[in-house]
Amino acid sequence: MQDETTTNQPAAPLAGITVLDVTHMLSGPYCTWILGALGADVIKVERPDAGDFTRIVAPFHEEESIYFLSVNRNKRSITINLKSEEGKSLFCSLAARADVLVENNRAGVMDRLGLGAAAMRAINPGLIYASISGFGQDGPYSGRAAFDVIAQALSGMMSITGEPDRGPARVGASIGDIGASLFAVIGILADLVRRGRTGAGGRIDVAMLDCQLALMENAIARTAIRGEVPGRLGSRHPLIAPFQAFATADRPLAVCVDTQAQWERLCRALGLERLFDEPDFATGSLRALHHARLEPILAGTFRTRDRDSWLAILEAADVPSSAINSVPEAIEDAQVRHRGMIAEVPEGSGRRFVRVPILRPGEAGHTETPAPRLGEHTEEILAGLGLTVEDIARLRTAGAI
Repeated sequence: MQDETTTNQPAAPLAGITVLDVTHMLSGPYCTWILGALGADVIKVERPDAGDFTRIVAPFHEEESIYFLSVNRNKRSITINLKSEEGKSLFCSLAARADVLVENNRAGVMDRLGLGAAAMRAINPGLIYASISGFGQDGPYSGRAAFDVIAQALSGMMSITGEPDRGPARVGASIGDIGASLFAVIGILADLVRRGRTGAGGRIDVAMLDCQLALMENAIARTAIRGEVPGRLGSRHPLIAPFQAFATADRPLAVCVDTQAQWERLCRALGLERLFDEPDFATGSLRALHHARLEPILAGTFRTRDRDSWLAILEAADVPSSAINSVPEAIEDAQVRHRGMIAEVPEGSGRRFVRVPILRPGEAGHTETPAPRLGEHTEEILAGLGLTVEDIARLRTAGAI
């Protein structure tokens, strides 16, 4: 028997799955980028006049938006005017053959176009229809527009992010959008598994606000159960100490002490064995409670040496610690390079992106394809529906595509 991992590579996990992508900006495209990276055939439906809004967002590489290029890899682009009857008919034909439909418009927009979940699932009962929105498909806020900072602000995420003596801060990455994208992917994959058992499609309603609350898990639980009001702690952890950034003689580092054994090793590495006798520092919970006393002691010691010296000492002592990389440093980090997390798509293009962080040992990774030009695959996709060259020309003349 031949070794499948070295001779006949298994198909990509979502090979044979067709995703109809009616998304724009970030929360939807990030979701469909992942599905495409897992092997799905993602058909991105764009406006004929301008396409996805992010196509014009700076900065650019060779006149193309880096924002758009990053989250729209692994897709084919078709332009359809969803406000025209012929355009809607084409869309319905695509939906009839799709396995998954993903949209991230405001609640009600797709219904007003006649392309909502009920209508599409009537055409295709096996369709998994996923909606990503700011606030969900129902509720008092459902019709509102939402962006990342709104989701972070309303959820309370910004209230626990930043330095204690400053105002609330947005998390540096767009976790409002990306969190919703990831939960949508989870829901879609779960429904694909269920459909494999039952044959029935599904309806998924993912809200950015809901997802932010889920990401805040412990802060929400402490507040809901104990009535605590979490605040901004900078790099500190609310329940564990020391678990934060410290300045050194030159550059800062991060330290995490999660167990009693790690605490003891840290104290020995810093020459602070005297802290073993401090009742206030006897346990992790007590160290967090008395952090105001503990931090100055540790901070003063860390300032006596440079970062790299401390990192060598802490590594030798098996104390979890790290440099605090800039983004350029992170990209060139030895572990990141070893894992191949930054990939050129396509090869030789000079366009480097982060790839989906799901590795399968023994399998060749799915080769990512570059983001499509606007409408690049329109003729190809329509030909797959059985339309002729003359049919496609007529649709162009009519403004349907």
